[in-house]
Amino acid sequence: MKLDYKKVFYVGLAFFIITIFWQTYDSIITKILIDKFGLNQTWSGVVMALDNVLALFMLPLFGALSDKTNHKLGRRTPYVIVGTIVAAFAFIALSFSDNVQTNRINETNIIDKYELIVDTDDDVKQTPLFWQLMMTEMTIERGAKLLSGDITQERFDTWQENTLVPMQDLLSGETELSIIDVSYLDGYYHTYLSNLAWEETIQNPTNFIVFIVILFVALVAMSTFRSPAVSLMPDVTPKPLRSKANAVINLMGSAAGVTALIMMTLYGLGGKSYVSYQMAFITVGIIMLLILAFFLWKVKEPKLVKEREELDIKYNLVEDESEMHDMAELPRDKKISLFLILGSVFLWFMGYNAVMTKVSDYAPKILQLSSFTVPLLVANVTAIATFIPIGILSTKFGRKKMILAGIILLTLCFGSVFFLSKDTGWVMYIVFGLTGIGWATINVNSYPMVVELAKGSNVGKYTGYYYTFSMAAQILTPILSGILMDTIHQKVLFPYATFFVAVAFITMFFTKHGDAKIEKKDILENFDVDMD
Repeated sequence: MKLDYKKVFYVGLAFFIITIFWQTYDSIITKILIDKFGLNQTWSGVVMALDNVLALFMLPLFGALSDKTNHKLGRRTPYVIVGTIVAAFAFIALSFSDNVQTNRINETNIIDKYELIVDTDDDVKQTPLFWQLMMTEMTIERGAKLLSGDITQERFDTWQENTLVPMQDLLSGETELSIIDVSYLDGYYHTYLSNLAWEETIQNPTNFIVFIVILFVALVAMSTFRSPAVSLMPDVTPKPLRSKANAVINLMGSAAGVTALIMMTLYGLGGKSYVSYQMAFITVGIIMLLILAFFLWKVKEPKLVKEREELDIKYNLVEDESEMHDMAELPRDKKISLFLILGSVFLWFMGYNAVMTKVSDYAPKILQLSSFTVPLLVANVTAIATFIPIGILSTKFGRKKMILAGIILLTLCFGSVFFLSKDTGWVMYIVFGLTGIGWATINVNSYPMVVELAKGSNVGKYTGYYYTFSMAAQILTPILSGILMDTIHQKVLFPYATFFVAVAFITMFFTKHGDAKIEKKDILENFDVDMD
């Protein structure tokens, strides 16, 4: 039995649509919320968790609904059509709200303050005198707003406690600052700039409300078709080939991520704050619609499902649909394994999603990289290069062993970033290249382990379980990591991520079920890839 790579590629176009949306969303929405609307790390995390709150109940719901759908286009395709169209037009609409807020910020002195801090020579920024002058300027500005009634005493006191005092403590008795000290001071100053943007926002919050409402519409639309789209792969692929097929699906996702990152880089959106993201929103919306058209041209779901059923009969893989079960009806040992797998999914998403949500803010401000898109681009490229080999190796060595290896690599990668500074920021490119490999190794195998425990006709429901746990983590982690970053400092991000990924090793280690039967083949035969 050989995987039809061309068929899986076409099915994976739905996942391409999903990923290009989320890559762009994660990369720029956080920066818009923090830089332009002035939300702090915690409240930006709350907004970024909104899609996952919706997904927590909508993904299982629409996964189950699609299981029961009987439409001439198939069980999953109608959801892909409606969800993509609504999400694409909502994303395009966000561009106009972003443009309004960009123009408002341009009318203030926030950008002048920002350019002063980012354009100052590194040697100058290592002198305490520079930061003393910056603190004096901030104190004058805050005092003037307090006297004029533009800010409350409570807000002034909060600024003193959370920004001014920590900066003074860093400068106390220093004659020259280290690169690490400068990264902390930069972080505090950018928090101050975010406060200025928020004060501008609350003077007339109409555009902020419009932005959130349109964003909500886009997120609802995306939640309606994610489970159906992902369920397409197991619908058309026999069980023994799903790790290989999932590698192709993830390959499509990484290709979408690369497309989004290249697009943002070409538009000059990966470096400085306060740039207009209008073209990014419009471009991604148009790409989503074009890919949908190509998907509908190439994917005839009922025909593909019938072909898979014929293969199941040929290779004696047919399941008794009367044995369809829910999680509660699994044997005890399999139920324990399912919970351990889902717990692992929760833990590594707690670490990984915190990084992906905040890195667009972290990389330019703490490591002062010229573009946050480049490390992400490197991660996606390395993932693309390794998805197919990982799928092949997973078939040979087993899903669990490959996941454990991926967790170890991801833990080492995240743990090392804490020790990077502006001088060693270039190492971030190497680290994120390895991060792409580690995350690919986990992703290729985790979803197939969950649906391996399902019966054929309730794959959508088990897909919903998978996304319930991953989305639960993605609800909590932007908020929890944001609180810690606001309370301690932005540099807590990567130790936080390291902890959760490391704990996932323990839960996955004790998992006993969900692996496919390992093929006993000649090693050269593993590379026999039939693309016809």
